[in-house]
Amino acid sequence: MNGARSLVETLLRSGVDTCFANPGTSEMHFVAALDQAAGMRCVLGLQENVVTGMADGYWRIARKPACTLLHCGPGLANGLANLHNARRARSGIVNIVGDQATWHRPHDAPLTTDTEGLARPVSAWVRTSVRSGELGRDAAAAVQAARSFPGQVATLVLPSDTSWDEGGVVADALAVPDPTPLDAHAIDQSARALRSGAPVLVLLAGNAVSAEGQAFAWRIAQATGAQLMTDYGNAQAARGRGRLQLERMPYVTDLAMEALKKFRHVVLVGAKAPVAFFAYPGKPSTQYPDEAQLHVLARPEQDGVAALRALAEVLRAPEAAIPDPGPRPEAASGAPSPEKLAQTVAALLPENAIVCDESISYGRGFYRHTHAAPAHEWLHLVGGAIGHGLPVATGAAIGAGGQRRVVSLQADGSAAYTLQALWTQAREKLPCTTILLNNGKYNILIGEYKGVGATPGPTAMHMLDLGNPGLDWVRLANGFGVEAARATTMEQCADLMAQSFRRDGPFVIELMV
Repeated sequence: MNGARSLVETLLRSGVDTCFANPGTSEMHFVAALDQAAGMRCVLGLQENVVTGMADGYWRIARKPACTLLHCGPGLANGLANLHNARRARSGIVNIVGDQATWHRPHDAPLTTDTEGLARPVSAWVRTSVRSGELGRDAAAAVQAARSFPGQVATLVLPSDTSWDEGGVVADALAVPDPTPLDAHAIDQSARALRSGAPVLVLLAGNAVSAEGQAFAWRIAQATGAQLMTDYGNAQAARGRGRLQLERMPYVTDLAMEALKKFRHVVLVGAKAPVAFFAYPGKPSTQYPDEAQLHVLARPEQDGVAALRALAEVLRAPEAAIPDPGPRPEAASGAPSPEKLAQTVAALLPENAIVCDESISYGRGFYRHTHAAPAHEWLHLVGGAIGHGLPVATGAAIGAGGQRRVVSLQADGSAAYTLQALWTQAREKLPCTTILLNNGKYNILIGEYKGVGATPGPTAMHMLDLGNPGLDWVRLANGFGVEAARATTMEQCADLMAQSFRRDGPFVIELMV
């Protein structure tokens, strides 16, 4: 058995049965080994940032890691933006990165680079496997690292001779470590703050925004009068009927400071203390009041659900029914607007759907209009590196086994970063509906000019304009094998959405906004 075969067999034995790939010459023995071992699903991405984004979306829904196959250091570099997003989302991924043969590396061939150096900023675990006999052991350790709570990026660098040399040994799966234990003192301190009578915010992130976490949080809020809110960017939030009508931390610094100014205690559950996305002249980095006390009930590497359960027990908070969000709205009509699109999504969204949101500035208010939709999962861009939406939606559809409708709320400028994901959706016949929000500009940056106090002139505005020529998303989607249509009214959009939900494969709706 060569090293590549032992690698594939070890991945399968460790529960990794999906590989998102864009391979090259250095990885050919690994690719060949995929045919020699039954059980590995291989999904091709046309660009590495699509590959890494798909692995992120897969983890969020399947709750187990996939592996990626990337071609040498430059291939890894192409995928770094979505690995940054995955690290921020705390998604478990095993990267397999091909590299020069150990004895060829000193000759400094064109693709030679510091692969480990590229991997470290986005990886919690990095190792180069230099002997075929140790490759199985290293692969098992990589999977263990990726599965460590709440999820981590692990990168295994694979020199080509380690892959093709004989002597491979299949390794057994390694036990996954338990989450970092909860701190009883932190639970008591949080309970004391909640009993103080002062205004308290409980800020939820990570698995605390799951349906189970929300149930415990609501008991705490009802028993103490605390207010609940979620972090601005959550990797995955349980939403819709039967879930809480939570709102996110505002993105805009002034709005965030206004929302938090009344609180004297902030209890963090899987969340960091609220800070601005960017620095702005004359404004603080932190968004909570100086006089507010922060209480860390659970750090991100601790189990937020278990922490909320323990806090509810200390407070003796009784069971509390989740409030009804009211009737499901009707689909909107007339000219498109953010509120009308959110209303239409709530009206038509299938049960147990997955919403992948890279709507950027257009969708900041979507939450308040979608509480009455059927129960669904909402996936956010957590790391801020745009170009995650289409790949994450693709990976999420595969993580759900193709059994759940995925609806992408997708800004046009961000979509242009990774539109190759549409080809994978077509090839895999995935149930993905993309609502492409075509406003022909980087609209968020127009607002950021005001935020930083700069005055844009004609040259600056030209750099934010996606016209001349405009992007024709119907033709772009068709070119990647995905059927598409354009909508200029909400009636047209609603009709196309309903049609797409009855299809087996992907569909793009170019909504002119």
